[in-house]
Amino acid sequence: MTTLHIADEVAAALAENRPVVALESTILSHGLPAPRNLTVAARLEKVVREAGAVPATIAVLDGVPHVGLTSAELDRVCNQGDLVKLSLRDLGPAYALGRSGATTVASTTALAHQAGIRVFATGGLGGVHRGARETWDVSADLDVVATTPVLIVCSGVKSILDMGATLEVLETRSVPVVGYRTSRFPAFYRRESEFDVPWRVETAAEAAAVFAAGGRGMLLANPIPAAFEMDTALHDRLLAEGLQKLVDGDVRGKDVTPVLLEHFHTASEGVSLDANEELVVNNASVAAAVAVELFR
Repeated sequence: MTTLHIADEVAAALAENRPVVALESTILSHGLPAPRNLTVAARLEKVVREAGAVPATIAVLDGVPHVGLTSAELDRVCNQGDLVKLSLRDLGPAYALGRSGATTVASTTALAHQAGIRVFATGGLGGVHRGARETWDVSADLDVVATTPVLIVCSGVKSILDMGATLEVLETRSVPVVGYRTSRFPAFYRRESEFDVPWRVETAAEAAAVFAAGGRGMLLANPIPAAFEMDTALHDRLLAEGLQKLVDGDVRGKDVTPVLLEHFHTASEGVSLDANEELVVNNASVAAAVAVELFR
């Protein structure tokens, strides 16, 4: 197994048994445009620190997995245009070939666990894609959540996915799905989907207790702040247009999500970008509060 490069601040916090929150880098390199991505990166680390935890943004640079990035390294992740999107299966090739890449939910979760970090904040989880009965297109995120004892704070899954099927897979893999102050599973840009969550907690302390008692990977579903929720009519129109764009362009596999998100970002005139930023910052804040409770 390749040795991790753990930033001094993160290493010190782990050695002293202080709370740390892992953050992914794909949202910075592939999810948000420059220079907004660098602003969001700074905001994420700031809210984690304000809540009393240490941020650890994760990426692979020149074949070396980095847990915690310097400002120069964050700048590189946000502005180096040829960063590869690295899921868990891609880490070995990236290490061996000396490549640089941004980590997804799956790879960030795995690297966080390898470093000894127990809490991870992201935007939305990957899941089962629409039409998966024919394509078998299911995100690696689901397997990694099921097999890695890390608590992941996210705003559910994107509405571009088959939400019902995703929740069924999580249930089959015995992943606890817990709503944070909600009884409905969030739909990323929307606070609620049609699906219920099996468990609900009201506080970070309750979330930490559930995770500590379960001893396995857990999903803490935290809705987007109400002020930034996307209007229903706008959301549904963008989704219908985006799905048609996939059909017209014969877009498949790992290209599906970037194409759909790009359509949301451009056709919503920035509404989806604001929503994306605010939900992930809110998730980082909640994750930090949970991490602090875990280390009490």
